[in-house]
Amino acid sequence: MNCFIYKLDHDYGLAPNPFWGVMSLAVCKGDIRGNKNLEIGDWIVGMGSKKLNLENHLIYVMKVEKIITFDEYYNSLEYQCKKPIVNGSLVQMYGDNIYHKTPNGEYKQDPCAHSNGDLTINIEHLKRDTKGKNVLLSNTFYYFGDNCPRIPEEFEGMCHTSRNYRYKDVNENDINHFLSWLRGNYVTGIHGDPINWKEYNLPRMDIYEE
Repeated sequence: MNCFIYKLDHDYGLAPNPFWGVMSLAVCKGDIRGNKNLEIGDWIVGMGSKKLNLENHLIYVMKVEKIITFDEYYNSLEYQCKKPIVNGSLVQMYGDNIYHKTPNGEYKQDPCAHSNGDLTINIEHLKRDTKGKNVLLSNTFYYFGDNCPRIPEEFEGMCHTSRNYRYKDVNENDINHFLSWLRGNYVTGIHGDPINWKEYNLPRMDIYEE
């Protein structure tokens, strides 16, 4: 069992996308999504960063339970709800089901949060996102967003990373100890709004688990 750990510079509910009952990682972090050692049953941990002023805070944890292609994600009836509606609610705006292949085998990007301002294709995002090739899905996830807790000091060494991400040097016993703490203190699901949604100055709804 591997645990891939990295820091988030921003959090809009796009990567990861925790909505509609399933957490998806379909854009950004292509080096994790395409990692040859990633397997079903591995875990991904997203930590806060200095940029967010949330170092050593836990933004999300997901168990990798499905690994599918962009086309499988795009064409599945189950995940149509994850397709963005750019003039919809914030949940709809930040849908991540945006890539599929054209008949000539090239990736197409639907209008989305990763498009240009005029909703034309953003080539830089398209290349970076599709580099990962896989979409990761999970029904076993903890999304904290702006309710992100500070992790206990005993896990700071395991979760600290100054690189893009880490996993090779994360001990499985430490992973299990961390997961025991997590399960003992939190239920799965959504516990807060995406951190950067505060930019929209919307009223907060008190609907999350404590």
